[in-house]
Amino acid sequence: MNKKLLPQKLIKLIVSSTLITAIVFVFTGCFTASGNKQTLQNEKWSQKMVESHGLKDFYTNRVLHEKLANTGWDYVTGLIAISVLKAWEHYPEKAEYYYAVKAFADRNTNADGSMIINSKGESALGESNIDDLAAGRIFFTLYKQEMKIGAKGAQRYKNAATLIRNKLKNEHSRIKEGRPGAGGFYHKAQYPNQMWLDGTYMGAPVYAQWQAEFGAKDAKDDKQSWSDIANQFKVLHKYTYNADKQLNYHAWSATPNDPNSFWANKTEPYLGCSKEFWGRGMGWYFAALVDVLEVMPKDHADYAALHAIYNQVAAGLKRWQDKKSGAWYQLLQYNSKKKGDGKGDIVNGKTYNAGTASNYLEASCSSIFTYAFFKGIRLGLLDKDKYKSTAEKAYQGLLKTFIRKQEASIDIIQSCASAGLGPAGNPARTGTVNYYLCGPDVAIVNNEGKAIGTFILASVEYENYLQAK
Repeated sequence: MNKKLLPQKLIKLIVSSTLITAIVFVFTGCFTASGNKQTLQNEKWSQKMVESHGLKDFYTNRVLHEKLANTGWDYVTGLIAISVLKAWEHYPEKAEYYYAVKAFADRNTNADGSMIINSKGESALGESNIDDLAAGRIFFTLYKQEMKIGAKGAQRYKNAATLIRNKLKNEHSRIKEGRPGAGGFYHKAQYPNQMWLDGTYMGAPVYAQWQAEFGAKDAKDDKQSWSDIANQFKVLHKYTYNADKQLNYHAWSATPNDPNSFWANKTEPYLGCSKEFWGRGMGWYFAALVDVLEVMPKDHADYAALHAIYNQVAAGLKRWQDKKSGAWYQLLQYNSKKKGDGKGDIVNGKTYNAGTASNYLEASCSSIFTYAFFKGIRLGLLDKDKYKSTAEKAYQGLLKTFIRKQEASIDIIQSCASAGLGPAGNPARTGTVNYYLCGPDVAIVNNEGKAIGTFILASVEYENYLQAK
């Protein structure tokens, strides 16, 4: 062997190996996050999340559930079921997705769909609890599919959807005439005269979808119902939108001096508003707008107003997107330098939420924003040239910041477990910076259903977007 040629061979081998590695890198679009190589392009992340934590092994408000099919009725499980159905619609060969959601629906309704039931066979729908209605969106897809295959039990799902729509439209408590925001749905009976951004996602889309599917038979009622749906957004936007920040406060009370509204501003400006801009609250609002606009008649008098609100929200969220990660913070107007003040909040002479935890990039709001941006682009509701880079950066940010790949599955980290405001019997929920960062119910958790469901929805939209490119 000629020893003088050995270095040249080695050099050629190294160069060749490096070139092959570079080509593989370019074609797979790999990046490294926490030591894991993950593929951006050509990976079906929606399927990965459905099969890792959508059908099984997920948390709802820190309660572990083993299977979607065996889980009781609530909005978090409903969100996962909605997202799994969306993945099935995009990948219809994944029949197990459909049947898992059908099993969940059948477990939580009686035989004819005239009642949503709990494990005791009693109604699972609380008094004027708007959260209890959101999962009803699964019934429309189930009804269509069962009708398509000629199944005898299809009517069950239409009946269940109609039950939920009628309960909201005809029975749910509202802000009474003579008060600001008249006609607005209470968030819950225990929160009188309060409207939260969260509630728009829980009520308006299922109401809107029912109108789109079944409402045309009664033209007068249909027109009034769409006005009713639009009013929910118009009221909340009027009272919660801060034009300087381009963000909406988490909630608003028409009776700010009520003891249950102890968290509300008592003076102008923003009388009745909570004090901060919470990420997931704005995520529910943004997604509700795009979901309603998708099915709302374009010739309705309120369509243009809702479209304008949606674009205002989009502009604000684009502004507050973290430039480095592409994700969004738990408290939207701050970065990680913002912390609890260590002193806490004093309510009725007692101290709550004392701590110095930092603001953080949050998975569920980042996922649902990504979903609503991509969907708005797909539907032509947003200017693609203006928002394409925002949406693309957001999705890459989800994968880099929150997704962790295991041997045969993926996890999603860094989600806010829950957050709310009051009522009087829960004085820790003050709506302050201290609360959203240090409150007893706002722990940072992994594989939480509100992040799982929104990530699946975002991934389905992203995968649609890639196919359309």
